[in-house]
Amino acid sequence: MPPAKKRTRSYDSAKTRAAVLAQFENVRTAVATLTPEQLDGPTRLGAWTVRELAAHLTAVVGAVARYLAAPEPERQELTLLDWPFATITAAEQVDEDTRAIDADDLAALYAATAEQYTQRLAGASDDRLVPTRFGGMRLADFLVTRTVELVVHTDDLNAATGLDVPYDRQALAACTRLLADALAVKAAGGAVEVRIPPFAVVQCVEGPRHTRGTPPNVVETDPLTWIRLATGRTDWATERAAARVSASGERADLADLLPIMG
Repeated sequence: MPPAKKRTRSYDSAKTRAAVLAQFENVRTAVATLTPEQLDGPTRLGAWTVRELAAHLTAVVGAVARYLAAPEPERQELTLLDWPFATITAAEQVDEDTRAIDADDLAALYAATAEQYTQRLAGASDDRLVPTRFGGMRLADFLVTRTVELVVHTDDLNAATGLDVPYDRQALAACTRLLADALAVKAAGGAVEVRIPPFAVVQCVEGPRHTRGTPPNVVETDPLTWIRLATGRTDWATERAAARVSASGERADLADLLPIMG
């Protein structure tokens, strides 16, 4: 796991808390419209059906209430910028846990998850440690990771069903920024500027640092394309060919640095 040496970006906790619930409600509304046939359909996530993906999204948010109900860890073991690199170690357990969810009544499952999230989070300190899969983590940081999970899997849901589930702006912003900052940790340096308007600009890749005017090595893309690249939903060559990524300069090739999350 690359060390998180980069100074962590600050996030407005109140906005993050609201964004998690807002994006969950967007998904909840959409899932309620799906037919049994659609729920039995495939996704791009291995053998998961749409129903299993929908169930996993309740686990993503439900983890907040579960962790807050558990004893507080004695110490912090994970920073926000460590999290993207730790996730690959949990893939098998996540799959097992998701298949174990009773998802016959998704409406009831979503309703209970939203209620528990709201109740447990009320009054909880941002600095309270929660026992994540990867170690103790600040609640405020863990909530930012929920925006990543929600936005990424909303995109998976849209891809599987043809729906157009909207993205809460604050959730999309937080997801984009965390994954961009993770790139700057993975490839520390200042030779390449990566622009993901309107949410993030980061410097990365070892080499000469440009300090005036337009940098000689620039990558630019939109938030959803960046998120798909960073999470392995697509690849660099495909997005370059489709002109969804622009890259100028001899160092402006991120193919070997992607994905960020497995």
